Amino acid sequence: MTVTIDTTAASDSLDDQRTVSISPLVSPATVRAQHAPDEVAAATVRTGRADTINILNGDDDRLIVVVGPCSVHDPEAAMDYARRLAAKAEELRDDLHIVMRVYFEKPRTTLGWKGLLNDPHLDGTFDINTGLGIGRKLLLDVSSLGLPVGCEFLDPIMPQYIADLVSYGAIGARTAASQVHRQLCSALSMPVGIKNSTEGDVQVAVDGTRAAAASHVFPGTDLDGQAALIRTAGNPDCHVILRGGSDGPNYDAETVADTLARLRKSNLPERVVIDASHGNSSKDHERQVVVLDDIARRLTEGEQGIAGVMLESFIEAGRQDLTLGKADELTYGQSITDACIDWSTTAAQLDRLAQAVAARRG
Repeated sequence: MTVTIDTTAASDSLDDQRTVSISPLVSPATVRAQHAPDEVAAATVRTGRADTINILNGDDDRLIVVVGPCSVHDPEAAMDYARRLAAKAEELRDDLHIVMRVYFEKPRTTLGWKGLLNDPHLDGTFDINTGLGIGRKLLLDVSSLGLPVGCEFLDPIMPQYIADLVSYGAIGARTAASQVHRQLCSALSMPVGIKNSTEGDVQVAVDGTRAAAASHVFPGTDLDGQAALIRTAGNPDCHVILRGGSDGPNYDAETVADTLARLRKSNLPERVVIDASHGNSSKDHERQVVVLDDIARRLTEGEQGIAGVMLESFIEAGRQDLTLGKADELTYGQSITDACIDWSTTAAQLDRLAQAVAARRG
């Protein structure tokens, strides 16, 4: 039974002056039990994490490639994309460790659709309890293909619902300096990339990586949804993601070298992942190809320190606007948030990166 507390009657209270209602949220334990991983999915997560860590540590000379839609809004189209990507990942497995980008939470600079977990029906009803189940099932379905998944963590409560199925985590540019998110990273069981700030400040990501590697004690929620005190051991597998900023791109060799030097000065492992989108592409999805071509050239020439790349890709190129309540009018396989490159372009870029890794190995 769902119980909603109406706060309008509390006009004389010192609290809840601007809260319209408070509704119960299904517990993480309940959602996990409803959508539990089988051994195939569990093995995908374990292997996905282990391979990522080995590449970050230099024990595996492949390249991590986190690729997929800017954010998932249609599970059917996401699975269509996942099947194509899984086949490509198997084909290129000797050179690339491919992780599908399955982002459910969309940070907004101002306003807009906040993601599948928040509004799964795309109609402004914010049926989060349903969204949590839909999101977790999709992670299981993708993992069942043998394809590890990556997610960005925005709300600090949400990882309790899905983090056990995630092989690669990310913290966005808007939250890289957040103490709450650095503490969260220290608790997560997978490698986590922390992006430079929206302005392009790389030191923020370096400091975040250092903070996340340390032990923390902070308030949070347990799997039953109860308030709890969480003590962490620290996450040694965090790293910097260069995503450019308002000052311009930062995927060039000089910035990579400077970032590695900053990490070395902080006694952190010297490894970076480059996001080909966002500030590095000047928010032009087609320029991701330019970024990847430059990285491929540098890998071919033997540049070290670049452990992986990220790119935004979907079935159809570009993006489209969402009208709430009219999801049936959307173009199939096209982003409703940031613009993406299409599948054929993506496949060609993956081939190019694989060739570059093979050349660097040689």
